Amino acid sequence: MTHGSLFSGIGGFDLAAEWMGWKNMFHCEKNEFCQKVLKYHWPASELFTDIITSDFTKYANKIDVLSGGFPCQPFSVSGEQQGSGDVRYLYPEMLRAIREVKPGWVVAENVRGLNSPKFSHIYEEICSSLENEGYETLPPLLIPASAIGADHERYRLWFVAHSNSQRYERVKQFGSEESGQMEVAVKALATHKIGVRTQNELPKPFVIGRSNGIPVRLDGITFSKWREGSISGFGNAVVPQIPYQIFKAIEQYENTIPTKS
Repeated sequence: MTHGSLFSGIGGFDLAAEWMGWKNMFHCEKNEFCQKVLKYHWPASELFTDIITSDFTKYANKIDVLSGGFPCQPFSVSGEQQGSGDVRYLYPEMLRAIREVKPGWVVAENVRGLNSPKFSHIYEEICSSLENEGYETLPPLLIPASAIGADHERYRLWFVAHSNSQRYERVKQFGSEESGQMEVAVKALATHKIGVRTQNELPKPFVIGRSNGIPVRLDGITFSKWREGSISGFGNAVVPQIPYQIFKAIEQYENTIPTKS
């Protein structure tokens, strides 16, 4: 399968896609430190540097899964919670990218505050906007990092949407039996029972290359810049084991095509 990411950061979604054996086609990230990390780990993937000015139409109908953790500052309790009035509210740009790319699946992430009563209208607008673009949106999932065995909660809200045009073709070919299969595949995610395993059983993220934490071939980064950039990058990153489980559910759905008796 093919994958593209928006608001890519240090590549949490991209790492999960790599664990799946998928091909990372492109990233989009404005932060220069994060750009260096992305280029280092996925040199063959195209890097867009600003979602506002980027045109993604070259990837139309070429991406199976488009992911992105659009900026959380407008909804985070650590910010001013200005919602759509915050200049960093960039979901509309993500929606434009979805419209241009026309991916089979959309996986979006944000803080749990987006699902609070204060921002319920924005939450509903996001779901409605995906439906208006021809996607069936599953009930958003509120999943903590502890669901995959981490030692902290770090609750995040996950949106998963599937192209209705692709679903229609599958139903036409194989009958309505397939309509509930994705719901079954993500049921464990919705109940936080996604297979809590020991740390030894989880895929290992990339971090340390030398004793000072700087990968051997990551040129142009001093230790002080690495420390500052990595703290910020990890703070903004998704826990990659969670999208990995979501991606597994997506692939399971795609590979489990019912046959008529």
